[in-house]
Amino acid sequence: MKFVLNLIGILVVLGLVCLLSWDRKNIRWKLVAKAVVVQFIIAVLLVKVPLGKTIVSAASDAVTAVINCGQAGLDFVFGSLANGAAPTGSIFIIQVLGNIIFLSALVSFLYYIGVLGFVVKWIGKAVGKLMGTSEVESFVAVANMFLGQTDSPILVSKYLNRMTDSEIMVVLVSGMGSMSVSILGGYTALGIPMDYLLIASTLVPVGSILVAKMLLPQTEHIEAVADVKMDNKGNNANAIEAIAEGATTGMQMVLSIGASLVAMVGLVFAINKFLGVFGISLEQVFSYVFAPFGFLMGLEGSEILMEGGLLGSKLVVNEFIAFQNLGQVLSSLDPRTGMICAISLCGFANFSSLGICVSGIAVLCPEKKSTLARLVFRSMLGGILVSLLSAMIVGFITLF
Repeated sequence: MKFVLNLIGILVVLGLVCLLSWDRKNIRWKLVAKAVVVQFIIAVLLVKVPLGKTIVSAASDAVTAVINCGQAGLDFVFGSLANGAAPTGSIFIIQVLGNIIFLSALVSFLYYIGVLGFVVKWIGKAVGKLMGTSEVESFVAVANMFLGQTDSPILVSKYLNRMTDSEIMVVLVSGMGSMSVSILGGYTALGIPMDYLLIASTLVPVGSILVAKMLLPQTEHIEAVADVKMDNKGNNANAIEAIAEGATTGMQMVLSIGASLVAMVGLVFAINKFLGVFGISLEQVFSYVFAPFGFLMGLEGSEILMEGGLLGSKLVVNEFIAFQNLGQVLSSLDPRTGMICAISLCGFANFSSLGICVSGIAVLCPEKKSTLARLVFRSMLGGILVSLLSAMIVGFITLF
């Protein structure tokens, strides 16, 4: 029965994307079918094939080991405050968000020396050939496996003004549906297994292109670019400056996320005070509104409402709150449920990302600001559906 529900769930997600489309009659259904098949193949390789599972496990261990290196810096600067087992207890901004500074600096260094650019270029070329998309949009979709929603467009910033609306939609949806490497440590600190996060990240490029090309099919003429040159140096004079800039950016991310959490958690608490008069809470409202997705994932009983609440928290507040709530109950869930719930929450698609995307990308290409503003809300919904589609596909695969 669960596999039937999962199949219906996949069709429902695709149906919602179609419903949101600006131009349904020009949707390329051959591309949609190809993308879905590719998503299934990737999921099978990563979740069921022994070699794929070994690679995911090895990559998970390697990434976790690198992330843990940042703890030395936190211990040096904050002492016992960086240790959750110390008498001071849990300090979210240090123990969960603090490592973002180290990872942002590391990513900036790898970005500067061209390692990330090299990986993005060749995977992007393969994705572009497979999906029939332009190199520029393919590169950005792949870059969002590693970089943030406003960082990946920097790689191809000089081409943004020549991109069509459909290509811009790929940029936005891939940014909304993805996670940056810099922030993975924060999620694992909340108890989310790294292998779940890596599986979700791997499914992002093709899933984002699938959703974006359904939301806004490519009908405009694409300006051909013979050989896309990615900008990985930026304004940095050398690697030391790149590391320093990455650390500064990481600190800004920590402060931004922390400020957002203070504001949003406080607002949710205030709303719950009001709703409490009627004997309900915002979490309960979310649980019922988004419960159908939990049901279609094949979850059972209270897990359905739990998943609905998690999805609602991610959309209205952000994924940190949702992951924190999931991390607290993950050990009590069976592996399939834990995996698909985690994958469904991956990505930056929430209301606070709307302004971040428009302002962050518009700095790189001011002439596209009105286009970004027009597309961003639907791209946020698309980003949510990218994660849900990945969760449905992985959930289906795990049943066999």
